[in-house]
Amino acid sequence: MAQGPAETLKTTPLFERHLAASGRMVPFGGYNLPVQYPLGIMAEHKWTREQAGLFDVSHMGPSFLRLNQPSGDAEADHADISAVIEPLVCGDIAGLRRGQIRYTILLNDQGGALDDLMIARSPSSGGELYIVVNAGTKDADFARIEAAAGDRATLIRADGDHALLALQGPAAVAVLGTLVPGVTDLGFMTHAAFPWAAGQILVARSGYTGEDGFEILVPSADAPALWDQLLTDERVKPIGLGARDSLRLEAGLPLYGHDLDPGISPIEAGLGFAVSKRRREAGDFPGAARILAEREGQLSRVRVGLLVEGAPAREGAEILDASGAAIGVITSGGFAPSLGKAIALGFVPPAHAAIGTRLQVAVRGRAQPAEVVPTPFVPHRYFRQAKAS
Repeated sequence: MAQGPAETLKTTPLFERHLAASGRMVPFGGYNLPVQYPLGIMAEHKWTREQAGLFDVSHMGPSFLRLNQPSGDAEADHADISAVIEPLVCGDIAGLRRGQIRYTILLNDQGGALDDLMIARSPSSGGELYIVVNAGTKDADFARIEAAAGDRATLIRADGDHALLALQGPAAVAVLGTLVPGVTDLGFMTHAAFPWAAGQILVARSGYTGEDGFEILVPSADAPALWDQLLTDERVKPIGLGARDSLRLEAGLPLYGHDLDPGISPIEAGLGFAVSKRRREAGDFPGAARILAEREGQLSRVRVGLLVEGAPAREGAEILDASGAAIGVITSGGFAPSLGKAIALGFVPPAHAAIGTRLQVAVRGRAQPAEVVPTPFVPHRYFRQAKAS
């Protein structure tokens, strides 16, 4: 569907900063966002892998789900708020520790993905969850959660009065640690609140690049100052949507609406880890019959990573077997700056999914060799705290 004129697009609290930095603005998810800066997508990508990239991801859907009548017993209240959201997803939300974040899938009744999202238990309050959904599905997601909540809980959207920044890369922890003491104590997939300016910011050690880093929820009024202060560090450069996409592709991370959609299950998409053990054993999530059968091997397609020889194979390109017969389709594809090669994600029958399988992809009417390879294409470098012995 064609996007409306630029003047109808929403802007983030950092819009003026992007213009001042000569960001090339494009429509994305109903917002006017920078696809790149003068540095260029390739250099921005490599800078994030080597130093620290700063992204404006305020188009995403941060929110809080709060019990309307908490008891004051933190554990009981967490169980109650988890019971509101668990019927919609396949993750174990009740089992979250304080401050812990879980990646999970919002499912339809057929076990298809309506969205992938992050759900986090409050570091302090027992009856609150921090939820971040994708930009393109946030209105539908929020409506679905509100319907499930009924009069038990209230969904508070934070996308209207907050900005969401992502600081990603090997230098991210040193950079943010100098500004916000305490963030270095966070482990991967945990979050906490920290004082900032006249209020506070919520910092999660997570991201969408495969690198160590943070996502920072900050009040809109304070966002430009935080953006500016982070960029005073010579290790930090602003990064646009173009490099964000190539970074997540190298990391083998799905993009909703491309590698995930309402017809694709978590098992088909290679996201079986998101179906938590307790939920599998109970079979108490939408589409459980299909998903549990697929875990036992009853599926017709699976997502694979492909190393492509020659020009990149883009979304929609056919995947061919060795004889040239069409067997699948590319859902994400492009050039991997870290590898100097073309890579892709796509779906093929399980019989063609083994690592090392030689396939082909159709690019502009020509068949190019491709090989099934492990994902992520570039190793993840998340920071994981050592477990106590």
